[in-house]
Amino acid sequence: MFDCDVLVIGGGIVGLSTAYALTRAAPGTRVTVLEKEHALASHQTGRNSGVIHSGIYYRPGSLKARFAVEGAAEMVKFCAEWDIPHEVTGKLVVATAREELPRLHALVQRGRENGIPVRELGPAQISEYEPRVRGLAAIHVGTTGICDYGAVSRRLAESSGARILYGAEVTLIDRRPWGVAVRTADGRVVRARVLVNCAGLHCDRIALLAGDDPGMRIVPFRGEYYELRDPSLVRGLVYPVPDPAFPFLGVHLTRGIDGGVHIGPNAVPALAREGYDWSVVRPRELAGTLAWPGSWAIARAHWRYGAGELRRSVSKRAFTEAVRRLLPVVSEADLRPADAGVRAQAVLRDGTLVDDFLIREAARTVHVLNAPSPAATASLPIGREVAKRALALL
Repeated sequence: MFDCDVLVIGGGIVGLSTAYALTRAAPGTRVTVLEKEHALASHQTGRNSGVIHSGIYYRPGSLKARFAVEGAAEMVKFCAEWDIPHEVTGKLVVATAREELPRLHALVQRGRENGIPVRELGPAQISEYEPRVRGLAAIHVGTTGICDYGAVSRRLAESSGARILYGAEVTLIDRRPWGVAVRTADGRVVRARVLVNCAGLHCDRIALLAGDDPGMRIVPFRGEYYELRDPSLVRGLVYPVPDPAFPFLGVHLTRGIDGGVHIGPNAVPALAREGYDWSVVRPRELAGTLAWPGSWAIARAHWRYGAGELRRSVSKRAFTEAVRRLLPVVSEADLRPADAGVRAQAVLRDGTLVDDFLIREAARTVHVLNAPSPAATASLPIGREVAKRALALL
């Protein structure tokens, strides 16, 4: 009667980590993963900066804090075990203005509460790590690293033993007391005892198809990147002091596993769930975003911040100005465009940006409704948590 025990929607790193955790926790569990693209990790997983985050930014006791700290150590171990390119580089968080110093000190305290080793630096010590970076003060976070999350995803898929169906966009979900039947755009029907929704940018739509009101909507924010023509200008990872009012970390410098240095991202509203540039507009998806009251509440509350992000999107000069706060030697000519990503940000009806991972259960279903950064870092613990909940429903 059933094609599998657990059906996972979404072939990004969270869905694949869930499949991996399911077969590790309960050998013999039959797992199928539906991926609407023709390759794994095509969206958030494959279009981020590749950073293994330390967990320093996140509220002590939150899922983000717990899972990022655990996940960072586990991700390094996983990459080493499977010979996946990775490096524990450490990173600098740099204050470039006096008003940022209290936030930097607060970050030191948060790091210590989360059990993360942090070293405070003055200007001369900043230069020891990054000779061309300038700042009033900084902290060095030694547990930050970089890896290839696409390669991690492929290894998770292979190691899980799950059946993966590609080109399988979900169009209908029929949930009954005995289980769940899912129809895909190509006419396939897959029956399972339990459904797991790891659909990322489309997780709210999948929840609604299943008959559940998620109480939130995904509002897509595009993050645009440049890369340095001369990567020797930066040795490692350099971040500004984040504004705690927003879930975005600001324009930062990231030396990737390939040796190139990415700069970004900004955060601008995307005109489609997979709107990787301004030319990609999907009217139905845009209408859904505009119809959600939370979208307008965000716009009213944060229009000044948003205006600055939009300016950096349309003006290379403005983007370069933001970079020059950290790296004064950079000019517009030193930057060339790189691929953008889109962040799936859950927003409540009142405009609250959900600031933690959000996992909810319903009848025979587990929904992952907010898993933006640092979800790739935290994917192994997230997968175990989701798998535990799914197995309890079998």
